[in-house]
Amino acid sequence: MRAKKLSLAAVVLLAGLSLTACGNGPHDKAAGGGSPAAPSGQAPDAGTDGGTGGGGTGGGGTGGAKAAGTSDGGAAAGSSSPDDGEPRGSGGGAISAGACKTENLAFETAHGMGEGALVVSMRNTSGDACSLKGFPGIDILSDEAGAPLSAERSDVTPPAVTLKSGDTTRFTLHYPPSESGNSGVFINAVDVTPPNETHTQRLSVGFSVEAGADKPGLLVVDPVGAGKQ
Repeated sequence: MRAKKLSLAAVVLLAGLSLTACGNGPHDKAAGGGSPAAPSGQAPDAGTDGGTGGGGTGGGGTGGAKAAGTSDGGAAAGSSSPDDGEPRGSGGGAISAGACKTENLAFETAHGMGEGALVVSMRNTSGDACSLKGFPGIDILSDEAGAPLSAERSDVTPPAVTLKSGDTTRFTLHYPPSESGNSGVFINAVDVTPPNETHTQRLSVGFSVEAGADKPGLLVVDPVGAGKQ
């Protein structure tokens, strides 16, 4: 009889424990599940932030790597150093030659193939390139004339001329040659002013022009670089 009571008590105790365990299970799950639920609930946030942050960092890193690979500096370096042989300035533009100065030009004169033409050559004696474009100023001097005779410009379009060091260009002065002997006027010098210059070079010459050469259209000069060079 005692053994049965003990067995019954054991059964009651076990049943109580079982009920307690069953009662505590949902509570523990709710409580325990609630506490970890926050971390597990945060895990997506952390994962999202990490993904955003990681994506941002990773994206930034990837973007940075791409930017470094295709940097503006690399593109600029490629575009600012073209292999075209032209000298470049700091801004990437081609350096243009300045106007030729009278002091850097060596002058010579020669008569053309026919009468009535004086060819004046100009050689660049400086170490740098220079440019010429336009008509020279020409004054014809004579000991027999009271004042210099100025040549008019022809209707030839002036070309752009660039002279490297040692290069030469020319222009032609057209005049009416003397055909009547002593009635002509002897010209002993010409004053030449290159285009875009104010300094004049006097050249000794020796030819005769027809009397009355000071009439309009008789003394004509072509632009620098025109005609056969």
